[in-house]
Amino acid sequence: MNETRSRRRQSGRPTVNDVARLAECSPMTVSRVINGGGSVREETRLAVEAAIRQLDYAPNRAARSLAGAVGLRIALLYANPSAAYLSELLIGCMDAASRLDAHLVVERCDPATDPAKVIARLAASAIDGFLLPPPLCEDAALLARIAEARLPAMLIGPGKAQPGRAAVMIDDTRAAQAMTRHIIALGHRRIGFIIGNPQQSASALRLSGFRSAMADAGIAVDEALILQGQFTYRSGLDAAAQMLALPQRPTAIFAANDDMAAGCVAAAHRCGVDVPRDLTVCGFDDTALASTIWPELTTIRQPIRQMAEVALDSLVQGIRNARNGIPPSPSHVTLDYTLISRESDAAPKP
Repeated sequence: MNETRSRRRQSGRPTVNDVARLAECSPMTVSRVINGGGSVREETRLAVEAAIRQLDYAPNRAARSLAGAVGLRIALLYANPSAAYLSELLIGCMDAASRLDAHLVVERCDPATDPAKVIARLAASAIDGFLLPPPLCEDAALLARIAEARLPAMLIGPGKAQPGRAAVMIDDTRAAQAMTRHIIALGHRRIGFIIGNPQQSASALRLSGFRSAMADAGIAVDEALILQGQFTYRSGLDAAAQMLALPQRPTAIFAANDDMAAGCVAAAHRCGVDVPRDLTVCGFDDTALASTIWPELTTIRQPIRQMAEVALDSLVQGIRNARNGIPPSPSHVTLDYTLISRESDAAPKP
């Protein structure tokens, strides 16, 4: 054994072919063992593992591989216009990828890039699975393409669970109820709401939570104060400007994400309306933007980084289980939200 090791060190690092020759099998079989594949006879697997140890073949990688933790290639697809949301998502994914020995491939995927071609190209490049944040997590055509490629996908923040599909999310309705109750408790009665992208179910759920909390408090909703946004800064700016131009403007605005809430604050500054003395503004998500504008936003903290980590962890575990013959069991994980109170809310002026 010592002579074998000495020869390998003199001639360079051992290769998959060296392992295959020693184990008397094909390089493909060695690859299957290293990747945790389940279609290898037990005696062959043991021979390959013994050869790996004898040759000191990539010892750290081999040790992880034999424990079922071999590196995977995971594609994170995005089409979200919010840079702040994407930043949180990426940090969570990168942290988890490093811990899990997974390789993250980040791809834009929207109508302009032809999603069908994106999926086909990634599937052909040995991608092992997909992470789909909003709005892609609810794109039926995209999900069908991934299913056709026989690849697993993990949905991040889909608003509601989908049968047979793994997902991590929060309860958007209850979170919006909590924020609306907080605004009402400050004394506000004339409250505006800016809806998010109509293509995402979370937008409707957050609006539902707002309406529910208003009804529970016995407060009539003025429909002139319910305006459509797109989860973008500009849409929040435009909607807030429209509300503030009304003869009887709102004393508070609840925007369905932080980007739109930041737009509300900017619109108020343009009109000479002080936040929060003249106007309370609250957001949703608690992205970095919420604590970098002035005044800092009161908002709902959606644990985006944690959601990304849980999603990647679950996806990788599912892929490795499948390679070892364990059937998939899609899970729906609901994480907690938190109401973060900062400087953008106050009681209405008398």
